[in-house]
Amino acid sequence: MREEAKLPRTLSLTQVVFLGLAWMTPMIYFSIYGIAYDSSSGMLTQAYLLAFVAILFTAYSYGLMSVAHPTSGSAYTYVKKSVHPYLGFLVGWALLLDYLFSPIIACLTFGIYMHAQFPVIPEYAWIIGINLVITLVNVKGASFSANLSKWFVLLQIGFIALFCALLIRNLPTLHDPLAPLLQTTIPIASILSGVSIICFSFLGFDSITTMAEETKNAKKNIPRAIGIIIIIASILYVTPSYLTQLVFPKAIAFADIDAAGLQIVKMVGGAALGTVFIAVLLFAIFTQGVSSVASVSRLMFVMGRERILPPRCFAYVHPKLKTPVVNILIVAIVSLLSLVIQLDLAVKFVNFGALTAFFFVNVSVVSHYYARERRRSFSGTLLYLILPTLGAGIVGWLFLLLSKDALMMGLAWLLAGIVYNARNTAFAKGLLARRKLQARKGA
Repeated sequence: MREEAKLPRTLSLTQVVFLGLAWMTPMIYFSIYGIAYDSSSGMLTQAYLLAFVAILFTAYSYGLMSVAHPTSGSAYTYVKKSVHPYLGFLVGWALLLDYLFSPIIACLTFGIYMHAQFPVIPEYAWIIGINLVITLVNVKGASFSANLSKWFVLLQIGFIALFCALLIRNLPTLHDPLAPLLQTTIPIASILSGVSIICFSFLGFDSITTMAEETKNAKKNIPRAIGIIIIIASILYVTPSYLTQLVFPKAIAFADIDAAGLQIVKMVGGAALGTVFIAVLLFAIFTQGVSSVASVSRLMFVMGRERILPPRCFAYVHPKLKTPVVNILIVAIVSLLSLVIQLDLAVKFVNFGALTAFFFVNVSVVSHYYARERRRSFSGTLLYLILPTLGAGIVGWLFLLLSKDALMMGLAWLLAGIVYNARNTAFAKGLLARRKLQARKGA
C-alpha cells in the first residue's frame, strides 16, 4: 500500500510567527496609507482599532479550528471536515484565488517599484527575476524560508520603529493626547468606511494554518502564533497612526493618494527617510512573495493528497528537499501572469478568496463545536456560537462592500470549480466502474 505523503515537522513557534508576519507584510501600513486615510476621514487610529476588533473574531475561529484539525489544509480542511466535503472543496477552490494571486501581487508590485527606481531596466525583467528567486528560496525548504523571512520582517519592524521615533521627536505640546482615540467630530459611518479597507491589512494571519503539518506541536503553536501575529500587527499599525494624528492633527492633502505613504514618510523624516522607505518596502514585497508561495504550495499539496487535484503531481514531495517542488514550480508559472495582469484585478481576486474562507471558517466553528460536539453550556454558547457568529456577520458585511467586478470574477471562478469538480467526480466514478467490471471478468 502506498504510504501517504507527509511534510516534516521542522518549524518552531517563532518561525511560524515570522512566516505569518512576512505574508501580512507590516509595511502594508504605508502601501495603503492614502486610501485608508481618505476612507476614514483621517481617523486612522480609531479605524485600525475597530479593524483589530473586527478581525479578532475570525482569528479566534481559526485558532479553534487549528486545534480541531491540525493539518495543512487551512479553511479547506476545516470546512470539509466540520460542515460538508463539497462545501469544503468550494472554500478551498476560493482560497486558491487568495493564495495563487498573492505571489502575483508581490511580483507585480516589485516590478513596478524597481522599474520606477531603475527605468532603464524593463519591468518584465524585474518580475521574472523576483519570481525566480522566490521559487528557489521556497524549493530550499520551509525552515530556510522562515529564517530568511525573519530578518526581512525585523527590518520592516525596525523601519516602523524609526518612523515612530521621529514622530515622537516632532511631537508638539500636547493639549489632549487622547484626541486620536476619543474624537467624535467625524461620523462613525466615515470611520467604518475606512475599517472596510484597513481590515485587508490583517490578511495573512490565516496563511500559517497551511503550515500546520510542518509545525512542531501544531495544536498548541498554531493558535498561539495566530494570536501573536494579530497583536504584533495591531501594535505596528495603531502606534504610528496615533503618533501621526498627534503630530498632524489637521487634515493632510496628498498630491497622489497612491503614494501617500511615501509622502507622509518624507514629511516626517525628509528625503533620506524616503529613500530608506523604498528599500525596506522592496524587501517587504519580496518576503511577502516567499511566504505566499509557501502557503499556496501547501494548500495544493493537501488538495492533491486528498485527490481533489491530481495526486501524482500535487501530492509529490521531493525526497531530499522535503518540499512540494512541483507545486512550487506550478505557482512560479502562474505568477508569470504578473507580466500581463493589472494590480487592481489581482487584489480583487485576493479579497474575494480571503473573505470567502474567513466566513466559512467561522461557520465551521459553530458546526464542529456547537452542533457536532454539542458544547452548549452557557460558556460554550458564548465561545462556539455567539463569537463565531459575530465573526461571520462582520466578514459578511465586508463581503458586501466588495465591488461588483470582484463579486462577478469570484463567482465565475467558483463556477469553474463546480464544473471541474463535476468532471473530476464523473471521471473517478467511471474509473471505479471499469475496475469493478475488470475484477468481475477476472473472477
